[in-house]
Amino acid sequence: DVQLQASGGGLVQAGGSLTLSCATSGFSFDDYAIGWFRQDPGKEREAVSCIRNTDGTTYYMGTVKGRFTISSDSAKNTVYLQMNNLKPDDTAVYYCARAPICAYDYDYWGQGTLVTVSS
Repeated sequence: DVQLQASGGGLVQAGGSLTLSCATSGFSFDDYAIGWFRQDPGKEREAVSCIRNTDGTTYYMGTVKGRFTISSDSAKNTVYLQMNNLKPDDTAVYYCARAPICAYDYDYWGQGTLVTVSS
């Protein structure tokens, strides 16, 4: 069965760094895109970043460009989100999800990992 498991969240001070991991199983990793999303209570879910494993194409939302880096390790079926220069506005639960392409049709989601950035 298809599974995605997000991990790596935690409490960090503003300006600090965290790396999130999305470990996947149960499907052909190289044939899919993996996206990272976040949601803070009371706010809409945001699409943070995505990587298309077929060719390595990456996408970032505007406010994280230059601070976050998404990468993929096909040997481990895992996608990473390196987050640098974190800001309090980055505080949210971060989820990873699978889709055929980055734009839409996310069909399987991980359970989420909480990132808290203190000022």
